[in-house]
Amino acid sequence: MPAPEEGALETLIDRAERVSKFLKALGHDGRLTILCHLVDGPKSVTELENLLSARQAVVSQQLARLRLEGLVAARRDGNAIFYSIRDAKVREAIIFLADLFREAADI
Repeated sequence: MPAPEEGALETLIDRAERVSKFLKALGHDGRLTILCHLVDGPKSVTELENLLSARQAVVSQQLARLRLEGLVAARRDGNAIFYSIRDAKVREAIIFLADLFREAADI
């Protein structure tokens, strides 16, 4: 594995609180699963309920936490609310994790 770019670890240390909040948001299997489903594009709450086989209240609670952390954005279209990943870097992080755990199942 290559060494981190110069200054990268210092930057991570300086932003440790922010990074920790991000990782805590990902640290719940329901929230992580929601983000995985949103990698391909926006989904309605109903679509997410069906994909997660979860009740609307449970999905909405996890979406509220993701919104609070600034990881997803909501858009209303009629009676439906659609959620999407707010920042391309969050999408990249989810894809990185998918690749990491596909290639290294022993982590």
